[in-house]
Amino acid sequence: MTLEDLRAYCLAKPATTEGLPFGPDTLVFKVAGKMFALTGMDEADLRVNLKCDPEYAITLRERHEEIKPGYHMNKQHWNTVYIEDGDLSTELVRELIDHSYELIVASLSKKVRAEFGL
Repeated sequence: MTLEDLRAYCLAKPATTEGLPFGPDTLVFKVAGKMFALTGMDEADLRVNLKCDPEYAITLRERHEEIKPGYHMNKQHWNTVYIEDGDLSTELVRELIDHSYELIVASLSKKVRAEFGL
């Protein structure tokens, strides 16, 4: 998966926006204004921070050495997924993006979900 693939996959999700709120090197994807994915702009070292259910996060970290506690994030609720070495399948990375997105959508109020058509 390339940076452009990651970007396209995230932006295809309903009510998703992208921005650079932390500076020009960190691309942030939000659904209804809440972050679900962050990635560096350096494709040579591609990794993405994704929200994750705490119990599932532990399981993922035990099974995959490319999945670590979230860098500069709450380590209980965020994982950093290292994509650059290619050992993780694109399918798994997409599943983890979906999981992160769905966690954020589930945390939104009914009113906000209705406003954004979610």
